[in-house]
Amino acid sequence: MKCPFCAAPDSRVVDSRTIDDGNSIRRRRECTVCGKRFTTYEAVEKVPLMVIKNDGRRAVFDKEKLLKGIIRSCYKRDIPAEKIIKLADEIEKELRNMMKHEISSKTIGEVVMKYLKTFDKVAYIRFASVYRKFSDIDNFKQELENLNATNKDKS
Repeated sequence: MKCPFCAAPDSRVVDSRTIDDGNSIRRRRECTVCGKRFTTYEAVEKVPLMVIKNDGRRAVFDKEKLLKGIIRSCYKRDIPAEKIIKLADEIEKELRNMMKHEISSKTIGEVVMKYLKTFDKVAYIRFASVYRKFSDIDNFKQELENLNATNKDKS
């Protein structure tokens, strides 16, 4: 690694630590010429995940958009921000673990619904109302009945 201070072509690693839940490595380096220390980060290069929209257009997956949707569904719920961020991380991890370069927005919505169903029932219904485009109260009733039936099956 080239020294950012003197541009010497070589440095030695003084300390290495995993960060970001083991997804990255932080290395403390020392220049073999000038002796100054600097930090580098190493992470696996992620291939961009493409989202196929309902109209056929493609866009790069945006985790912030996913997070905003979850936050909106959790509005005025007593859920700490850390838990919501962790949920978004878990959803993104599952999407990337599908090992596809392109994924439909419908698939993303279904994965979010699966996670919200066990995360928070109210957030689940709020998300479902937008995702499934509920047009009247009967849609809400049907989804609540499905949710209750699922809960009874688990008991």
